[in-house]
Amino acid sequence: MPISEFVRVLAFGGLVAAATLLSAGGALAIDQDIFDDKGDVKPQSSPWDVFQFGYSAYKSGHKDQAVEAYRYAAENGQLGASWKLARMYAEGDGVARDDYEAFKFFAVIASKDVEAGSREESYVSDALVALGGYFKKGIPGSPIEANSSAAQEYYMRAATYYRNPVAQFEMGNLFLKGEGVKPSVRQAGRWFQLAAEKGHAGAQATLGHLLFQSGRVVKGLAMMTAALERASPADQVWIRGMQEEAFGLAAEADRRTAMALAQDIVKGIQ
Repeated sequence: MPISEFVRVLAFGGLVAAATLLSAGGALAIDQDIFDDKGDVKPQSSPWDVFQFGYSAYKSGHKDQAVEAYRYAAENGQLGASWKLARMYAEGDGVARDDYEAFKFFAVIASKDVEAGSREESYVSDALVALGGYFKKGIPGSPIEANSSAAQEYYMRAATYYRNPVAQFEMGNLFLKGEGVKPSVRQAGRWFQLAAEKGHAGAQATLGHLLFQSGRVVKGLAMMTAALERASPADQVWIRGMQEEAFGLAAEADRRTAMALAQDIVKGIQ
């Protein structure tokens, strides 16, 4: 599918800025430095410039053309383009959802040797977490079967080398449930603590639950309450159930103390 009907986007690398709409429908002109008269990407085009064009196309709502631009950039070494395609396929964003197709793009990204702290670190870190998730559950109708040991390897790399809080949270869950590793509440707590320190609400809530179960009622309930306030709508569902159960079991005096402590935690005092 040729990339067509675009205005020149804001200059980035080889892109030349322009903002003249060609029609009421928002059609935009093709950048002649990148595309030929048929709307196809010129073979000598800079992958970075095409990647930036794809980003502008995506933001403008032209996701089919963005996919074509990202694909060209990805095939020519742009890690960001590979990551964006992976995310689009994983979420069904502008394309039909295809987890196996997303898996393949994530695998390419994860194979790269990217230094921690580099500009491309976030792509690799996120790809490792995504691959861990795919191996944790498997991908129906594909060669990827559930493999807890493989999931652990990907999560571990993201958690240790890139200090990814999502991966650290997942490592905590693996140790808590004994999936791919020897069960260890102590190790689970260690990973939950690392993720919680980076603001991961799920890790904070789960760590709080462990503390509550071990007898540290006030601290545990306070952490679950603080996590509930910080959590995304999706995480609030399971965190609320955990927090409300603990709240119902706690003594009235412990509840009051925990509520006050939770506010301090949210404010960063504790």
